Amino acid sequence: MPATLAAFEKKKDYLVCVDSDGCAVDTMDVKHKTCFGPCMVAEWGLEAWKEPILARWDEINLYSMTRGVNRYKALAMCLDEVDRQYTPIDGVEALRAWAENAKELSNPALKREIEKNPAPILKKALIWSEAVNRAIAALPWSVKRAFPGVKEAFEAARPHADIAVVSSANRDAVEEEWEKFGLMDLVDIVLCQDAGSKAACLAALKEKGYPADHILMVGDAPGDREAARKNEVFFYPILVKGEEASWREFPWALRRLLAGEYGAYGQRMDEAFLENLSGGADA
Repeated sequence: MPATLAAFEKKKDYLVCVDSDGCAVDTMDVKHKTCFGPCMVAEWGLEAWKEPILARWDEINLYSMTRGVNRYKALAMCLDEVDRQYTPIDGVEALRAWAENAKELSNPALKREIEKNPAPILKKALIWSEAVNRAIAALPWSVKRAFPGVKEAFEAARPHADIAVVSSANRDAVEEEWEKFGLMDLVDIVLCQDAGSKAACLAALKEKGYPADHILMVGDAPGDREAARKNEVFFYPILVKGEEASWREFPWALRRLLAGEYGAYGQRMDEAFLENLSGGADA
C-alpha cells in the first residue's frame, strides 16, 4: 500500500472512499463519550457543569448535522457555548479563529501555530488533544469493532474499485484499528487528518484519473457528504443507529454505481441521511 498520496496510482476503473470512525468501525460513540468530552471537562475544569456540557458535546459530535466535525472545530464550538452559558473561557476567540481558518487541523499543525502564536488556549487545546489520543489508545479492544458487513462490502468492491480510507481521525489510531479488524489488507491507501481535509483528499484522488461518476464516498457524517458534493462525486450514507443495515445495503449501491444508475438511487439515500440526522439522538 502506498505510504503517500503522491505515490498512489489508479489501478481500477472505480474508486470507493470510506470514512473510519462511526462509518466502517464502531468506535465513534465510545471515543466521544469516554475520551473527547471527559478530557475537555478535565482540562478546562468544567466539572460543575459536566452533565449538560457532555450532553452538548455528544449532540454536536454524534447526533446532529455537525456529526463528524474535526475535533478542534468541535472544541471551539463547545467552549464558545460554555463561555456564553456557564463560565468564561479565556482566549476562546483565538481558538475559534484558528479552527475556522487553518488549512490543516491536526496536532502537528497546532504545534506550528503555537510557535507563531503561543496563546494559552492553543496550548491547552494541544494538551487536550494529546490527552484524547492517550485515552483512545487506552480503550480496551472489547469496546471497539468493525461494523458487521464492512469486510464483505470491501471484498465485493475490490474487483472493480480501488479503496481509500478518507478520515479526519488520528492516523495512528485509524491504522491500528483497521489492522486489528482485518481491513487494512483490503484498502489501497489511508488518508487521515494529516493529509488535509476530506474534500482536499477526494480532489487529489480524483486527479489520479477517475471520472467523477466512478467515485463513491461512503460516510456517516455531513462532512463526508459535503466533501463528495464539492468534488461532484457520489455519496453513500451509513445511517446513525442503522449502520449494520446500511452496510448490508452497500452491495446494491455498488451494483447501481457499476451500472451507471446511481443518480436517482443516491438521491433517495441522501434524503434518508438528512432525515436521519435531523431527528436528533433518537433518529
